[in-house]
Amino acid sequence: MAAEAAAAAVREQAEVVRRLKQDEADPERIAKEVAKLLEMKAQLGGEEGKHKFVLKTPKGTRDYSPKQMAIRERVFTAIINCFKRHGAEVIDTPVFELKETLTGKYGEDSKLIYDLKDQGGELLSLRYDLTVPFARYLAMNKITNIKRYHIAKVYRRDNPAMTRGRYREFYQCDFDIAGQFDPMIPDAECLKIVHEILSDLQLGDFLIKVNDRRILDGMFAVCGVPDSKFRTICSSVDKLDKVPWEEVKNEMVGEKGLSPEAADRIGEYVQLHGGLDLIEQLLQDPKLSQNKLAKEGLGDVKLLFEYLTLFGITGKISFDLSLARGLDYYTGVIYEAVLLQQQNDHVEDPVSVGSVAGGGRYDGLVGMFDPKGRKVPCVGVSIGIERIFSILEQRVEASEEKIRTTETQVLVASAQKKLLEERLKLISELWDAGIKAEILYKKNPKLLNQLQYCEETGIPLVAIVGEQELKDGVVKLRDVATREEVNIRRENLIEEIRMRTSQL
Repeated sequence: MAAEAAAAAVREQAEVVRRLKQDEADPERIAKEVAKLLEMKAQLGGEEGKHKFVLKTPKGTRDYSPKQMAIRERVFTAIINCFKRHGAEVIDTPVFELKETLTGKYGEDSKLIYDLKDQGGELLSLRYDLTVPFARYLAMNKITNIKRYHIAKVYRRDNPAMTRGRYREFYQCDFDIAGQFDPMIPDAECLKIVHEILSDLQLGDFLIKVNDRRILDGMFAVCGVPDSKFRTICSSVDKLDKVPWEEVKNEMVGEKGLSPEAADRIGEYVQLHGGLDLIEQLLQDPKLSQNKLAKEGLGDVKLLFEYLTLFGITGKISFDLSLARGLDYYTGVIYEAVLLQQQNDHVEDPVSVGSVAGGGRYDGLVGMFDPKGRKVPCVGVSIGIERIFSILEQRVEASEEKIRTTETQVLVASAQKKLLEERLKLISELWDAGIKAEILYKKNPKLLNQLQYCEETGIPLVAIVGEQELKDGVVKLRDVATREEVNIRRENLIEEIRMRTSQL
């Protein structure tokens, strides 16, 4: 049928073309015939399209199965509990912002912003992170003091490496403290939060690298980098965790026009890392100690390390002069958490996922949005949920751990036929009491099928109603794991289920 229709359409097209040739002098007639041709093309295209349509998610995105979502929920719960433990409130902002809100905030990464087509007079872009929308929210609402967390999806027109937990659509989990406070106390709390979350999720050994934008800028100045090249050289240094120094140096000199001498001087500094000893050493450095910005930064990082010592977490912290973080809006302390060799017997090769958290101080960002330029100092951290999730997902796959995808506590079952009404009455009582319960959607299901369903889905208890139990005013409660059965008085059933499942 499709072939016949196509042949007929071709014949009709030929006829239209013939008429067009005859009517070359009549523009109106030609316009009508062209419209007819386009309509036929659309119809034919529709038929062809049916055969070519591919079911897939867009590049850099993915679906999540119930099992994957169960793992993800665990991670979100651990992160949210930590944020709440530190007294954070929660906010939400639109998934798209005015394009001008996002423009000029991300340095070389601005090219990764998704622009939307104009839908009615406003130029819009999908949010790239949660920090810039947060700064816009503070300026717009004239908020000068808040401790907030925000968990939501962001969008980047990146070349995704999905095996490494890099996507074009992904979640960020942000915690930020905004307000005028004494130096480094909020910054130290942000690092404590990263330490708590990574320890709680048991991802293996990790290291939190710390640096300061003022130290970097001071270092660039004493090494002979022109002011106009600070940001672009900063984004080159930011690549040092992925590529060797020689490659970074070649980019600085060959692509960005820095002198080889200045690049070599930078190389001497950016390969240094350590703790308080290194900070003290740099405070005595003849060049850096003469630079006002670097001296300020080193003084604050020293104070930060003193607070981190009180928190007992300096064993996982490294002062690292190669850490740059490419985003333009950072003004002070910056940090990034990376996972080290995976401690996992099940996986032969370590899962290479790089950074799993990052953040820093951005005291000027809110002022960019305020009409009077009023600044609100801010410091925050973003947890890289997708990368963490990719590790845990691979770990579960390798260990063949059985993951429950529901929280059902009990299945209401029957041992004989014609007991659907009794099952519905009982399950309604359980639901009204807040018990998580299910039934099979059949009038007369076989008991074996009901028990198998519990085995497959991990439901721990079965409440069985039968004719004798109804006469005696009891319900037979079966433990799925041990297969032990006991008769429980109907009025005591809810309490018994609660008691048994509270230990799970």
